[in-house]
Amino acid sequence: MRLVVISGRSGSGKSSALHVLEDLGFYCIDNLPIGLLNDLVRETHHEERLSKVAVSIDARNLVHTFDQIDHILHSLPHDEYQLDIIYLDAGDDVLLQRFSATRRKHPLTSGQLSLPEAIEKERELLDPIANIADLTLDTTSMSVHELRSLIKKRVSGNQGADIAILFKSFGFKYGIPKDADYVFDVRNLPNPYWNPELRPYNGQDEPIQQFLGGRPEVKKMQADIATFVGNWLPSFISANRSYITIAIGCTGGQHRSVYLAEQLTGQFSQQFANVQVRHREMAVHY
Repeated sequence: MRLVVISGRSGSGKSSALHVLEDLGFYCIDNLPIGLLNDLVRETHHEERLSKVAVSIDARNLVHTFDQIDHILHSLPHDEYQLDIIYLDAGDDVLLQRFSATRRKHPLTSGQLSLPEAIEKERELLDPIANIADLTLDTTSMSVHELRSLIKKRVSGNQGADIAILFKSFGFKYGIPKDADYVFDVRNLPNPYWNPELRPYNGQDEPIQQFLGGRPEVKKMQADIATFVGNWLPSFISANRSYITIAIGCTGGQHRSVYLAEQLTGQFSQQFANVQVRHREMAVHY
């Protein structure tokens, strides 16, 4: 049995993620109290048609502490199912914007709590799940379509036989990705931005690839990052980690980081079945 637990702050994309899994054949349950997970596993693990189950957990019915949640999730019969805990989040400003745009009511707003206070209170309530998540996705800069595609690739593509690796390029001037397991700074490498002829291109374009690919310091940076990741991936796998996100950052997230993320993706795709790349600053925003 495959069990996927999805949680996260309201407005971060939980419903979209659950709909993707439903389309992929998962039996989906929205807003399940976490205390009922044991009963759910017992009732469904013998049902062949319920071999894939996904549940979303909402802050409204979350009254447990970190230790209680950890005990509930890890006291389940692990020999009978594969568990993935996925946590979605976004920046406070973006969550405020999404609620304002849709005019939805936040589930924790009341006469005592304003919308900003409810967003912060929800973060506190969900911290116990965020702290034990196998995969964290920061949807701040994602469109709904990109989130759906990422969930499909990362979750449905991971069947427990291999670790899912994501190389993510980003620009430091826009902030470090919240969902990164490792962050590598490549701002010390030659910057194509300062060449007016190269500035309009990005790291996926041939002129940038030729510019960076011929530099020995770029090749050494790629080799060093690949060696570090390669050396430590076995420990992630032995610790039963299903996902790992490697963030590569330059100043604006258009040239150096994009190039290296693409190169590393190609390199590790030769060794692992589930390797993806995402360029945060080149993504379509909400």
